[in-house]
Amino acid sequence: MKELWNLFITFAKMGIMTFGGGMAMLPILQREVVENKHWATEEELTDYFAIGQCTPGIIAVNTATFIGQKRKGAAGGIVATAGVVFPSLVIITILAGLINNFDTLPVVQNAFAGIQVCVCVLIFNAAVKLLKKAVIDKPTLVIFLLVMVGSLWISWLSPVVFVVLAATAGIVIKQLEGKKR
Repeated sequence: MKELWNLFITFAKMGIMTFGGGMAMLPILQREVVENKHWATEEELTDYFAIGQCTPGIIAVNTATFIGQKRKGAAGGIVATAGVVFPSLVIITILAGLINNFDTLPVVQNAFAGIQVCVCVLIFNAAVKLLKKAVIDKPTLVIFLLVMVGSLWISWLSPVVFVVLAATAGIVIKQLEGKKR
């Protein structure tokens, strides 16, 4: 029970700090789950992000579910998911009642503009950390560059396609490397 409560509280704390959507939570997830709690490795978290991007729902919620399930099975997945969603649910409910009264105020518009810039920087920092762990040799660099260029030029293509193609490329490359040895 203590572990379930710990999952809920940890993910609720992260949920409170999620301004800008699920992607904005990635650096917080990385710090809390990998560095502070040691509930997952960098590689596992990268896998959770990739799977979370391909499955329906918000990437941060999906990742919380994966981590909770890893820690304490189905109950852990449910509790971690509830923890990460609970603060947003409360905050959105309160803001929904107030935002229409204040959204035209310049101070509110300027605050949201500043928050958006901050969120971009946080996402960029998380991406750089993940990049350092994911691109470990020439084949992974080639996969990274192809996916990056492909996602920029073919923006209408689902991210699922890129993940499946990258996974296939990783399997093929590793099998070819194994045959060379």
